[in-house]
Amino acid sequence: MASSAYREGLVISATELKQNLGKYLDVVEQQNDVVITKNGGKIARLTPYVTDIEQYFLVRERALDYQYGGKKVSYEEFMQIYEKSTLRMEFINGEIHLLASPALRHQEILGRLHLIFHGYFQSKSCRVYFAPFDVHFRKREIKEPDVMQPDLMVACDLENNVTEKGRYMGTPSLVLEILSDGTRSKDMIDKLNTYRLSGVQEYWIVDPRQENIIIYSFEDCEIGKYKTFEAGAAAQSILFAGLTVEVSDLFHELVVQTVPASD
Repeated sequence: MASSAYREGLVISATELKQNLGKYLDVVEQQNDVVITKNGGKIARLTPYVTDIEQYFLVRERALDYQYGGKKVSYEEFMQIYEKSTLRMEFINGEIHLLASPALRHQEILGRLHLIFHGYFQSKSCRVYFAPFDVHFRKREIKEPDVMQPDLMVACDLENNVTEKGRYMGTPSLVLEILSDGTRSKDMIDKLNTYRLSGVQEYWIVDPRQENIIIYSFEDCEIGKYKTFEAGAAAQSILFAGLTVEVSDLFHELVVQTVPASD
């Protein structure tokens, strides 16, 4: 009986397991389940061994994903959950999104960008902030705001927009997101739409996979201009004259990834 892929693991017969035990132990070692059948019925499952502490964090992560990830709530409900939680999360289109810890390459790129942006705005009235930093984006003609944590942002409206608790309630002039495999669609579609409708003037999308930077400018909540900057070019802000990032330098000699990314 030939083996076949199945949503709950690799399904094989007991006979095939006996004949190829070493092969299927290798499959399990790669963190895959193997389901064994006999006379057409499932009788056993081989699963990867995990320590007690690994099992604890696995169960905890699944419980949190079930409890919060993708949950539809109101803005008020989200704020109540957020105030009591130690998790990093965003609220987009009425849905909670849990945020994973960023990878090394992401943080290297963010660090380089912050140095460039901080140097440019050092003697200016606008301030540069980087994640984790909550921003409440109020979209045009939509009652409930989105709450997101841009990787980097430029705020020029701090006066009268900072609460007694130090929470920023204004609208950034510029926001920047660094793409990862797990956030590409959200950053390039959902967040672009939120930034466009909330009065943000410029949005930078930094793509480590393609090693390029896309810059959008928004006018009256519509896309005005956009341009992609590749290796060898200098990404130039449309809103802030003289704010540039050399694309090749930004991605030069980043940490080498030796295992598949999990995000």
